[in-house]
Amino acid sequence: MLNLEKIIKIKRIEQNDDGIFGVIIDGNIPFALTVERKWINNQPNISCIPAGEYICKRINSPEFGDTFEVMNVPNRSHILLHKGNIMDDSHGCIIIGEQFESMKNKTAVLASWKGFSEFKERTQGWNFFKLIIINCF
Repeated sequence: MLNLEKIIKIKRIEQNDDGIFGVIIDGNIPFALTVERKWINNQPNISCIPAGEYICKRINSPEFGDTFEVMNVPNRSHILLHKGNIMDDSHGCIIIGEQFESMKNKTAVLASWKGFSEFKERTQGWNFFKLIIINCF
């Protein structure tokens, strides 16, 4: 049985030509930022996933190491939470960072190592959690 009392929220707060930007919240504490690809009808590799509730499962990714996969996304698979800076670093995954800045003339999340490290600290010992994604724009 899964313990789904553990909940992480992503509030998507802005969308522009450089992607969709959000804030990650644990309980009532915002602690990191996200960038995702723009909404293109949930198309694999080029779109963010729909807002909603998902189960995330801890996995060991060959490319990103210890992280979580967002499960049961309609018509999608291999949606990970991982480090990166700009929308182009994602193929439909959720990029975690620490601050919004400009990079390569695009809006980006920087200090990704720091934001992702805090995400890993907060989820230490978890094998599953509920992810709630909310569009606030």
